[in-house]
Amino acid sequence: MSEHMVRVEGRRIAVYECGDPAGEPVIHFHGTPGSRLEMDFGSDLAERAGVRVIGVDRPGYGQSDPGPISLGGVARDVLAVADDLGVERFAVSAWSGGGAFALATAAAAPDRVTRVGVAGGLSPFDRMPGAREALTPGDLEALSHLPGDPARAAELFRSGNSGVLDAMLSVRDDATAPWVDWMWAASDAAVIADPAARRALFVNFHEALRQGTGAIAWDNVAFVGPWGFRVEDVRTPVHLWYGDHDEMAPPANGRWLAEHLGEADLTVYAGEGHLLPLAHWGEMLRALTTTG
Repeated sequence: MSEHMVRVEGRRIAVYECGDPAGEPVIHFHGTPGSRLEMDFGSDLAERAGVRVIGVDRPGYGQSDPGPISLGGVARDVLAVADDLGVERFAVSAWSGGGAFALATAAAAPDRVTRVGVAGGLSPFDRMPGAREALTPGDLEALSHLPGDPARAAELFRSGNSGVLDAMLSVRDDATAPWVDWMWAASDAAVIADPAARRALFVNFHEALRQGTGAIAWDNVAFVGPWGFRVEDVRTPVHLWYGDHDEMAPPANGRWLAEHLGEADLTVYAGEGHLLPLAHWGEMLRALTTTG
């Protein structure tokens, strides 16, 4: 396990590696919120699978310098990190809000990204039937400022969701707070019954919110607003994983993506929810590597 700070255009990007240092590289895109530490719980699994997992904090998360977030911008940052680490070709994995960033990276660098894995990711809000209708009036107001004024959109996403964001901050430093049960007791009861899984969630969210909640609002700008590329233009093979009890990213998102991606394999786990990587990380890694 190792930590790095990579400078890109004068900004610091925090990077965390775990698993097998000499293994096949998989760059991971964390959720919203999330951090470079998100997959550290599975370091032993990655080591046994011969996989080098590289986690990257998006701007404003963890220890990366704050700044605007866009799908294309994060893709460029990740490619610069790969260059800095001497990684030419790699697979990408993503959980939840990281999904759009992983797909954007595959679209931007088809010659470098070998495979894509997305667990519980959303489809484009402007194309997924019913997605826009599920947004709040405040979110719709934020969207009205895109693509012209992303900073104003981020400000509105933040103020319009201040109750939820403040609640996240209130449990940032309390590993005993019942927030895990509030969020996932109905959909992921078996997972959160494991103390190690609960600890992994706390470690990830604690680090993710180190700088506050501003990056969450910017994530919303990036993946609730226009994606800036067509899903159909992603030609890299994509693995999609969803739980049929997931209320954060229902499997309808996976079915839409599978229908529109060039080459996609969709798995829906019966009786499971949003925390799939905590239960299936080993098989996900095998699907993303040449040994899988």
